[in-house]
Amino acid sequence: MKTTRRNLLAAAAPLPRLLFSAPQDRPNILWITCEDLSPVLGCFGDAYARTPNLDRLASEGIRYTRAYATASVCAPARSCLITGVHPTAIGTMHLRGIMPLAREMNCFPAYLRRAGYYCSNNVKQDYNFVAPPDAWDESSAKAHWKNRRPGQPFFSVFNLMHTHQGQIRYSREEFEKISAGLPAGLRRDPAQAPLPPYYPDTPLVRLNIAALYTQVTLMDRRAGELLDELKAAGLEDSTIVFFFPDHGTGLPRGKRWLHESGTRVPLIIRFPERFRRLAPAPPGSAIDRLVCFEDFPPTVLRLAGVEPPPYMTGSPFLGAKAAPPREYVFATRDRVDENLLLSRAVRDRRYRYIRNYFPHRPRMEHSTYSEVGHVRRELRRLHAEGKLKGHQAWLMAPTTPPEELYDLENDPHELDNLVDSPAYRQTLERLRGELRRWMIRTRDTAFLPEDEMVRRSAPGNPYDMSREKFPVERILDAAELVGRGPQHIPAFRRLLGDSDSAVRYWAAVGLTALGERAKPALPELRKAIADPAPAVRIAAAEALALNGGDKEALAALSAALMDKDSRVALQAAIVLWYLGSKAAPAKDAMRQALKVPSEPPDQREYLQWALEKCLQRL
Repeated sequence: MKTTRRNLLAAAAPLPRLLFSAPQDRPNILWITCEDLSPVLGCFGDAYARTPNLDRLASEGIRYTRAYATASVCAPARSCLITGVHPTAIGTMHLRGIMPLAREMNCFPAYLRRAGYYCSNNVKQDYNFVAPPDAWDESSAKAHWKNRRPGQPFFSVFNLMHTHQGQIRYSREEFEKISAGLPAGLRRDPAQAPLPPYYPDTPLVRLNIAALYTQVTLMDRRAGELLDELKAAGLEDSTIVFFFPDHGTGLPRGKRWLHESGTRVPLIIRFPERFRRLAPAPPGSAIDRLVCFEDFPPTVLRLAGVEPPPYMTGSPFLGAKAAPPREYVFATRDRVDENLLLSRAVRDRRYRYIRNYFPHRPRMEHSTYSEVGHVRRELRRLHAEGKLKGHQAWLMAPTTPPEELYDLENDPHELDNLVDSPAYRQTLERLRGELRRWMIRTRDTAFLPEDEMVRRSAPGNPYDMSREKFPVERILDAAELVGRGPQHIPAFRRLLGDSDSAVRYWAAVGLTALGERAKPALPELRKAIADPAPAVRIAAAEALALNGGDKEALAALSAALMDKDSRVALQAAIVLWYLGSKAAPAKDAMRQALKVPSEPPDQREYLQWALEKCLQRL
């Protein structure tokens, strides 16, 4: 292996401080993780679910009823799970937007390894950064705790793919075939599938939900096999077992959204008798403490007797030195595939507040990867036919509220937005303030356009950059004006001349969100389409096109499509999609852009998706 400065630093790093050293005091730790799963398990009260193995695990362990992912899509959530730092602080918030890891950070299993643990990962990483070479003893499809030295304590991860969004798109024939392989008591009847109030009741929707629950049963079976394997090896009485997914269910309003359905996850932890002292309650208990993915790495380190590194922002919630319960959990939504959004959420024990910084975008954006799902197809079809009413039309709204506030105690499906209710004004202002303070404290780098974040961070990483030259409060001040009404047009016109390109970018976004009401800013917008920063030019072009400056705007967007940075070209392609028929004169530029080589490759693929769907519609 080539020696790098990072490898040398890792090799030279001091051993972590151990909180206890006797071998019998050091538990093995097993993570059984899965994909795209809300708490649709029997042990979490879901009567339609058939999950006997996980139900048994819960009866022998404890259930956390308020456990939350920090992002509602896989790679950002996993980057937090493996570092103990929120993705927006380290620049890993955009799906497959690979960034270098901060100088002082590592994957937390590296600290376990230095303390003598064997660490294996089977098999998914998907961290939005390349794991350092000392992160795992083995990370592969063959990785297993069995490969450790005799008597060596282990931390092992097994990721089960059965419930991933891509695995639940059954045809009726596939569903019948898979169901036939299950015992009668484990088969699910689509006619009995539970429907949330925001889904239409059609055979395809019911089939999609029944397919999800069938895959949950298959996942449960595999989890049971891993638990049986642990018991057969005589390790059950020395191993703490965790079960949890990476975020909510891979159906509309779950994965990719910041509501309960997208961020709340089932968490089960079983303690063997030998380590029962580390548990917060007796077996079979339910714990309503708020916990989130930031808390998992420091918790595992403390269970293993290792002091967490100071950069971790979460709090250990188990063991003798458990931190006091947290008051809030936070979650983020940023670019996913070819869709560029920015939303933030904070939840306390009763309320959830969401701030959407692109309110001019629809609630359910067109997503190439997701459009083939049954529920999406039915929503699109019924909406086109004018058959969606009330809550069932929620996902098809053409715009998104700038702010959302929900009373989860009285409105568990989050259907009644209380932002304008005088009775909840104090709660709204409190949560607004908490969210802003958190974004400032964590130096939320997503308020830089993705290409800008990369440039400002080079040759280092966003975490270090944000602590050296990142005026986060000024940028947030500009972003907070988006969606607040036309009275801020004078501020946007002034901010388009700001010295910081991120401030100028949010001024342009704010004018775009105003649509045709932004006409007074046409002089500044015409100047901004020549801005030195690509993201400012692109955002200003959209606002200009919405106010009659189509020709100038399309010229700027067509030029941006040719950028060799696929992050820049993707931003332009997204705008062209939303301009609809106005984008027709740019068709030749779109076709040419499909042939232009650009980097990085993942965003290049998303750029192709965006351009192809634009051309198909035109």
